[in-house]
Amino acid sequence: MSNPLPLNKIPLKQLPDKKISKASHAKASSSKVYTRRIHGFYQRLRRLVSAPLLLAFFLLPWISIDQRPAIFLDISARKFHIFWLTFWPQDGLLLAWLLIISAFLLFAVTVWVGRVWCGFSCPQTIWTQMFIWIEDKCEGDRRSRIKLDAKAWDVEKLLRKSSKHILWWLLAFCTSATFIGYFYDIRELVNDIVRIEVATDTVFWTGFFTLATYINAGWMREQVCKHMCPYARFQSVMYDKNTKVVSYDANRGDSFIDATSGLSLNKNSVQDNSAIAIKRLPRSATLDHKAAGLGDCIDCSWCVQVCPVDIDIRDGLQADCINCGLCVDACDSIMDKINYPRGLIRFASEVELDNKKTSKNKTRLPSPRFMGYSILLLVITGLFVAQLMSRTPLEAGIARDRGVNLYRERGENIENVYLLRLGNMSRNAQNYQVSVSPPYYLKSRREIFLEEGEIFSLPLRVALNKSEVQQMKQKIVFKITSLTDNSIALEKTSSFISPSSLLKDSKQ
Repeated sequence: MSNPLPLNKIPLKQLPDKKISKASHAKASSSKVYTRRIHGFYQRLRRLVSAPLLLAFFLLPWISIDQRPAIFLDISARKFHIFWLTFWPQDGLLLAWLLIISAFLLFAVTVWVGRVWCGFSCPQTIWTQMFIWIEDKCEGDRRSRIKLDAKAWDVEKLLRKSSKHILWWLLAFCTSATFIGYFYDIRELVNDIVRIEVATDTVFWTGFFTLATYINAGWMREQVCKHMCPYARFQSVMYDKNTKVVSYDANRGDSFIDATSGLSLNKNSVQDNSAIAIKRLPRSATLDHKAAGLGDCIDCSWCVQVCPVDIDIRDGLQADCINCGLCVDACDSIMDKINYPRGLIRFASEVELDNKKTSKNKTRLPSPRFMGYSILLLVITGLFVAQLMSRTPLEAGIARDRGVNLYRERGENIENVYLLRLGNMSRNAQNYQVSVSPPYYLKSRREIFLEEGEIFSLPLRVALNKSEVQQMKQKIVFKITSLTDNSIALEKTSSFISPSSLLKDSKQ
């Protein structure tokens, strides 16, 4: 970049200094955010991600599997039905594994591409976008909404505002009713609402979640992400130099102006930073901005206007940024219009932006932190799957009956009495058969029928011929098998007690 021109010789529309002060930024953050409608790759990607999640959320309570909802969290019965599986309080360890997996998955994704969870799949973001879409359809685009809020109340404003809030309340109610449907059969809930026979607690929770959805997605919006979400507070701890986040390429976009001479400068030739003012300048479309020493940013402010959390990405990495990519789409659309190359704002790591210090090949290598999280995630996921696959929908416990003697001598046999506790954790009624390992044999009931979720204690009398006694305390194995479902089987071990006198007689 040679022979930079003085600013008064460059056909610029205006020369504002767009470096935002903290006071003006705080004032802008407290005002209402009017987001501009934008189209682009990341906007389409957000729809592709959010559409299946929304369909799953609203449809799963209506899908029946084994005559119950596909996902039904039955709190009163203390059991969770997840597709073809039923989980009980005894399966709490699986829930702990699942939470650990979710945490490490979040950590790994954050190290790799920042807060994309917040920008593409967080419920707060998805519902906020739906509420903004309704607002856009009822009140118009960004400029129309600003004008509508500024004008005095009239019939048009009343109709537009009322229609928006009615649709907001309707969407909030549908969201609340669907959420309640995961805990209370959605068909029964709808029938109760139609007949106006809803229980008081159901009315309370439906109203509570309706109000919460309306306030969070309709009014608070970005305030939830900026001030209430804990993820925004600690996500920067997981970032490293290879984390890809939405970034503004200041080396390419900024114009560097000598504060004393008014000349535009090449950043590489800057010696005294104290004498430099950074300006982002509008300019004529016919201007050769490279020859003039200007950056690619034309200060259109579209990246700010589309931001759902009301930040200026050109100010650098900020905790409020949710990596939604809307500013990338906005900037790319402007670059296309003025025939500048795309990527002034893009997903990029610190290493990629600092091309002077690090080669491009090094940026392709995964960071040690990402590899560590990924390895831990694979190990924990493997353990979780292994435990889930080996899970048996049968709970059994065997203990000696303390209400009787340790053993009984009945002729040529020694008898021990046990108490077997069985719990049917499957989704259907089961008929169980109990057996013991030879040379032991049962002298009591061998079969028991249990309904789904039923728990029953069964006394068992086990006999052993005196000639088979080898030790005073011997191992015995109880096997419980379902006659209804052959895949359900469980073994429990205990001890069989014999009198010591038999051992002395055998020695003599």
